[in-house]
Amino acid sequence: MTSLMSVQDSNLYVRTVALPDIPNLLALMPAAGGLSWVHGLATDQTGIIGWGEVSRMSFSGPERFSRAQRWWSQQCTNSHGDEPIAFASFAFDKDPGSSVLVIPEIAITRDATGTRLTLISNDAITDFQLNEVVSEITKPREVVQGINNVTWLPGSRPVSEWQSAVDTAVSRINSGELDKVVLARDIVAQLDEPIHIGSLLIRLNEAFPECWTFCVDGLVGATPELLIRRDGEHVTSRVLAGTMRRSRDTDRDGQLAAELLDSDKDQEEHAYAVESVAAALATHCTDLNVPERPFILRLANVQHLATDVTGELVDAAPALALAASLHPTAAVCGTPTERATHVIKELEGMDRGRYSAPVGWIAANGDGEFGIALRCALIESEDRKTLRLFAGCGIVAGSDGESEVAESQAKFAAMKSALE
Repeated sequence: MTSLMSVQDSNLYVRTVALPDIPNLLALMPAAGGLSWVHGLATDQTGIIGWGEVSRMSFSGPERFSRAQRWWSQQCTNSHGDEPIAFASFAFDKDPGSSVLVIPEIAITRDATGTRLTLISNDAITDFQLNEVVSEITKPREVVQGINNVTWLPGSRPVSEWQSAVDTAVSRINSGELDKVVLARDIVAQLDEPIHIGSLLIRLNEAFPECWTFCVDGLVGATPELLIRRDGEHVTSRVLAGTMRRSRDTDRDGQLAAELLDSDKDQEEHAYAVESVAAALATHCTDLNVPERPFILRLANVQHLATDVTGELVDAAPALALAASLHPTAAVCGTPTERATHVIKELEGMDRGRYSAPVGWIAANGDGEFGIALRCALIESEDRKTLRLFAGCGIVAGSDGESEVAESQAKFAAMKSALE
C-alpha cells in the first residue's frame, strides 16, 4: 500500500542566479531547521541547503522509489524557467515506514562552479522578489550556539536484550542461515529547550567535515557513507563496513588502524558490502573500478574500512533509480538480503523509520547525491525537545554481543557530542 500527500501539485516557476561566495552554507540554517546536504570544512563547504516548502509528497510501500521518481518527473515537466531541486529521505523498509520528497522555496548550492540561489514558487517570480531574497541571504549574521541540557532515556529495548539478540544472530550465522546481518539500536535524548537545528548541523559539520551533514524532514545527522553520486555519466559509491575506535595517542591510533586492516572479521564484513554495491551498479554501469583492498577512513570518534566504487553510466538511470537499486546494501542490512531482512525484523526489536536508508538531493537532469542515513537522530516532537538516536553494527561469524554494544556506543558518540 502506498500513501500519498501533496502540499501543492501545480506549476513550478524556477529562477537561479549567482550569489557572492558563501563558504559556510550551514551558517544560514534557521533554528527550526530546513534542508541540507553539506560536505567539507566550514571555510569551504560544498553541497545544498534549503528552507521553505513549495511542494512535498510522501510515499510508502515497495514502490516508494519508483513512485517518488514518477512524481518528481511530473514536477520537473510542469516547471518553467530554470531547473528545480528536491531533497529526499526514504524509509528503510517497505512496511512500516514513510518516505518523503520536498521541493524547497529557497535552495543555495555551492560547488566548484560557484554559489547559486534557486528560488522556486507556484507563481511567477518577479525581479523584486528575487532581489529581496538575495539581499536577505547575503546579510551578515551571528551563529547561535544553541547548547542544551540533555537527559538520556532508554530506547526501544534494554541494552542487555539487544546484546542477546546479537549473540542469537551470530549463532544463526554460524549455523549457515546467512552470512551477515546488521542490527541497530536506539536511545532517546530529552532536551530542556527546543534544539536549534541550524546550530546542531554546524556542530556536526565542525566535528565531522569528512561526512555529509544532512537534514530532511526532521532527520538530522552526519553520514560518512555516500550511497550514490551521479554526475552526468560518472557514478560513485563509498562503501563503509568494519569499524574501530579512535585513540588520542597517535601511535596507538595507528595500531588500531592496522588491527582493523588485519581483522578477518572486519574484512569479511566489508567484502560483503562492497560485493553488494558492485553487483547493483553492474546493471547500470560499465568500467566499474572496485579496489581490491579498502582504505582507512578516519573520523573524529571512529575509523572505518572504506572502498570507493566508481563506474560510467550506460543508461539514463537517474540518481533516485540508482539509489533504489542499491538499497539496502549489505552495509546496513546484511547478506543474503532477503534472509537478513527477515532476521532484522525478528531480532532487532524496533522500527528503523528512515534511519539507514537513502537521504540526499536530486536535480531535474537526473544528477544527485544520496547518502545512507547514519550517525543521525530523528526529531520526534513538534517542540524540538525529543530526539531519537540510532546506531547499527554489522554482525558476522566473528562477532560477539559485548563488542557490538561497545561499537554501537562509539557510533552514538557523534550525535551525543553534538547535542551535549
